[in-house]
Amino acid sequence: MRKNIVYESVETLCDVCVELFEKKFLQKIVLSKPIMEDEIKSVITPKIISGTIVLQVETFSKDNKVYHQNIRDNYRMEFRDLFYRHYQINVMSTVGNCQYMFSKKGKETFIGCHKIKENLKKGIGEEAFVQKNNRTKNYILLGGEDFLKKLGISDDTGRVRDRMQSKFRQINKFLEYVDSIADKLPEDNINIYDLCCGKSYLSFAVYHYFKFYKKKNFKMICIDLKADVIEYCSNLASRMGFDEMEFICMDINEYEMVNKPDLVISLHACDIATDIVLNKASSNGAGVILSTPCCHHELNQKIKCAPLSFITKHSMLRQKLCDAATDALRLLKLESEGYEVAAMELIDPEDTPKNIIIKAIKKENPNLERMDKLKERYILTRKFLIGEE
Repeated sequence: MRKNIVYESVETLCDVCVELFEKKFLQKIVLSKPIMEDEIKSVITPKIISGTIVLQVETFSKDNKVYHQNIRDNYRMEFRDLFYRHYQINVMSTVGNCQYMFSKKGKETFIGCHKIKENLKKGIGEEAFVQKNNRTKNYILLGGEDFLKKLGISDDTGRVRDRMQSKFRQINKFLEYVDSIADKLPEDNINIYDLCCGKSYLSFAVYHYFKFYKKKNFKMICIDLKADVIEYCSNLASRMGFDEMEFICMDINEYEMVNKPDLVISLHACDIATDIVLNKASSNGAGVILSTPCCHHELNQKIKCAPLSFITKHSMLRQKLCDAATDALRLLKLESEGYEVAAMELIDPEDTPKNIIIKAIKKENPNLERMDKLKERYILTRKFLIGEE
């Protein structure tokens, strides 16, 4: 077993991590590729609990549960035990970052630790911010809302379930963005569309926001192709008395918007479904669009750009390039259609890699000449990336 073998690199890393923690330079340690098949990863973070700084270990399992452990002493021994149970270790600190990797063939790779050791020896570094474990976030949703219980996000007591914590934070952050654009919407009779609504966690949250938080008059239409999901959500909305909410099972390409949309939302519409959502929203003159993209495959499969081949020849870098380029092209296209646009972070990347939210607000008097130039730039850029003349 690997954990019974002593590797100098891991022993060194244990010593470095103890010193980083004791000097208050440690920010976070991410342990991935675990030996235990039922685990996904573990994250070690300094936390203040009852006035004392401890190391909190969060272990994420494949059954969607999160287990917590607080380390108050014997730090080196605890680090050693945890490190030998993982094939990859990433350490983040205010004096530098390092990475340890151990392949299944027995090869070790150790990057960056010597620089941390040099900085520690020189006394370079500043105290890291340590979060209080019991710090209360000012969320719009608190967890006890009835729809959260019925959707399984919270239990009957109103406590957010461990496996739904990231979803809860995600929904709340999205509502913060909705709240930030609320003044761009009509005062009354707001038309809201959730396109590719899926399980509709976001749909119910946005409904709750406008109905109970803002006390507005509105109509909300949620559309998706999955008949069983639409039926379930429609029945749930009916049971909760969410009368201004309608669920429709249909391809959004075929749906005709009777009323001009004031707000179009979409959470993680997969691959080109995001483009379909944005096109449907903009072509119908939506006042505000809030969309979080997901699974950028299309450009990655089509990109054929010789000047960028030094990037695209590496699969991981090609994917990162295509992710960024796809969303940038989406923003450029929306700009060419008269929108003021921005790309922002949704939540902590630790919670989800699908972490970009696209915000687009329709301008009252857009510059038509500029729109034409942006449209031309969009077309030329896309052709450049996919190798078309």
